[in-house]
Amino acid sequence: MKGLSGLIGVDEAGRGALAGPVVAAAVAARSDFYDTEWCKRNASRINDSKLLSKEDREALYEKLRWLERSQRVWIGVGWGTVEEIEDLNILGATQVAMRRAVEQVFSSARISPHEPDPLFEATTVAETNESTLAHWQIFVDGKPMKKMGYPHRAFVQGDSRSLCIAMASIIAKVARDRTMLALDCEYPHYDFGSSKGYATPLHREAIKSLGPTPIHRSLFLRKILEEDPNDDQSEFGFG
Repeated sequence: MKGLSGLIGVDEAGRGALAGPVVAAAVAARSDFYDTEWCKRNASRINDSKLLSKEDREALYEKLRWLERSQRVWIGVGWGTVEEIEDLNILGATQVAMRRAVEQVFSSARISPHEPDPLFEATTVAETNESTLAHWQIFVDGKPMKKMGYPHRAFVQGDSRSLCIAMASIIAKVARDRTMLALDCEYPHYDFGSSKGYATPLHREAIKSLGPTPIHRSLFLRKILEEDPNDDQSEFGFG
């Protein structure tokens, strides 16, 4: 990280679900954060959120929010709605969610996406050196997101390789899970509390017997709604 002010990790949750929003998170930390005692004690526990137990995810989520309150990291969460998934497809909605999450971090960490106008006299040299995106690196899990709007580096399985991406993975997963738990109260027959919108057997059966809800992604349901009820072998799996 030589020459950088810090890193911004970005990840998403819910991209392969049948229902609910896709949620992205961005976590920014200055370079010196990675040398702190807190980081040394906790880094080995922070991993791809899907590899953590629910209890560990929730505990680490609260620790990251504590770091945010003490301004040791900055966190942004962005949402891609079901309507945006329908209009833009899941990739487009994911990129929208990621851009929103990153822009929240820009605002809270006071990072300018562009070099400031040199004629703006209130901007000091010190502020320019630390608070422009040129001095930060964005890391994204997966493949490059061409329409995210900001330069970044992408890493396949980045949530297992990069601490800042892993932190974003935990924030995105817990934020989305809590949303799906709330939606389970609104639509109690679709197993959202357990499935989180993914294709569990109970969720699939509810879709076939009750029909989709307004928070289902219609393009994702085609195979389920076309399944032969006499065929026990479905090709549709978990996303």
